[in-house]
Amino acid sequence: MNKRREILKGIATLPLLGLTASDLLARPAEEKDFNRDFFKELGVRTFINAAGTYTALTASLPHPEVIDAINYSALQFVNLEELQDKVGERLAELLKCEAAMVTAGAASAITLGTAGVITGADFAKADQIPTDMTGLKTEVIMQKAHRIGYAHAIRNCGVKIIEVGTRKELETAINDKTAMLWFLNANNFLGKIKDTEFVEVAKKYNIPCMNDCAADVPPVENLWKYTQMGFDLVCFSGGKGLRGPQSAGLLLGKKDLIAAARKNAPPNGSTVGRGMKVNKEEILGMLVAIEVYLNRDHKADWTLWENQVKMISDAALSVPGVTPEIHVPEVANHVPSIRLRWDQTKIKITPDAARDALRNGHPSIETVGGSESLDMTTWMMIPGEERIVAKRVNEILSDAAGSTPK
Repeated sequence: MNKRREILKGIATLPLLGLTASDLLARPAEEKDFNRDFFKELGVRTFINAAGTYTALTASLPHPEVIDAINYSALQFVNLEELQDKVGERLAELLKCEAAMVTAGAASAITLGTAGVITGADFAKADQIPTDMTGLKTEVIMQKAHRIGYAHAIRNCGVKIIEVGTRKELETAINDKTAMLWFLNANNFLGKIKDTEFVEVAKKYNIPCMNDCAADVPPVENLWKYTQMGFDLVCFSGGKGLRGPQSAGLLLGKKDLIAAARKNAPPNGSTVGRGMKVNKEEILGMLVAIEVYLNRDHKADWTLWENQVKMISDAALSVPGVTPEIHVPEVANHVPSIRLRWDQTKIKITPDAARDALRNGHPSIETVGGSESLDMTTWMMIPGEERIVAKRVNEILSDAAGSTPK
């Protein structure tokens, strides 16, 4: 049994910030014994996730109910299209939109949604992209401030991205080649054209618009806010705040566009999305993740995260020279977080070195931040791990300050 599991067993009897037994059982079962310790056999180190829902760090731990759904479906055969139909109908009902589908992550949702806009439900057109764009619309417009690496998911479909800065530039750029307008929700406050105005332009020119909301849950209402605002397509990651399968995502929106996106998706061959497979396990797991998430006590979750962050903040603040800042990002990863800065003339360690010390210690702890700060969040921690993180942060900073850890 690995050391992290032993540590968690040791703190299992401690008061966990007001958690009830049912709250704890709703978390992944770290204490479960397995016949084999696969990661140990492979030499792959596990860690406490104080960083957040990053894909490179495997994002989140699925709810136990999601794991049950995956195990249930793994041992039975069904028709994949029928399952997408039925799950899509249920998701649309739960999320208050016309239609929905499960995708292979948020990036897959972007590609499939773009493909659906370009090809409609025409298999012949789906076969054309991305190498033969004859007779198809070939441009997608976005704000310069919204251009990120994930825009490649749009270019997968063979289109050209047109960047604009203002509403006037946006309206000028629209022409008969324009297939879609694309919006990055996380950068809503960076671009000059805000979400509602962006939708207004799209409706004015009758052009489909998509909103990438990959990491924008919580709050829960975002799951229907943007389709109701007027976005024709909205994407979410399934393996971040929703704690569904890491390889799954959601594409929500207009019924005709979801149907067209599915024509470009597995099991259909000769399509841009053929390699973006989601099998029955991810599809059913994603549905259960949504059901569980909608039924959670979100206020209780928020209180837990606030208390966990405060515990880490207090532990850091006890070291003279440390300045903790508790904050909540306005959009994307909208959860209580902590940023630690310190006087390096008193505490002789850099944030990068502190991050390395946490990562290379026992247990390993992953954090984020840049050269100026050590940043953390607790929403992906198993309850109790915040105590370990608080203790390790205090030890590392105290040692660097030449003082006794508290």
